[in-house]
Amino acid sequence: MNILKDKGIIAKTWKPKTVFLMDGLGASLTSFLLVTVPKYFSEYFGMPQEALTLLSTLALIFAIYSFSCFAFLGNNAVKLLKPIIIANLSYCVLTLGLVIYFYNELTGWDLAYFLGEILIICGLVYIEVKTLKQLE
Repeated sequence: MNILKDKGIIAKTWKPKTVFLMDGLGASLTSFLLVTVPKYFSEYFGMPQEALTLLSTLALIFAIYSFSCFAFLGNNAVKLLKPIIIANLSYCVLTLGLVIYFYNELTGWDLAYFLGEILIICGLVYIEVKTLKQLE
């Protein structure tokens, strides 16, 4: 673990523009995957379409917000990072809630995807929080 810390991997902070770009790209990918993959491979997924549509729509809204922040950041990074941190954490809580609620309908693929997504988003939130603290 110390090797990772020494290399700056654990304590990584990014420039705010990079954070917003990564967040926007991740949210776009999430939205795309939630719309397309279950449509063509529905036999492998059990999450109801309504839940997928909700998560995909939220991810698209987050992507628009993050890309807008990336494009028009200016000196407002502190003010703009806080909402996306809260939004990302809320998305994780909602996703986990849907996984728990629909657990009996889900497949292993669902569980792997959604739990993996939660872990990735929490990793991004960790970097966002570290970046925010660096700016404050």
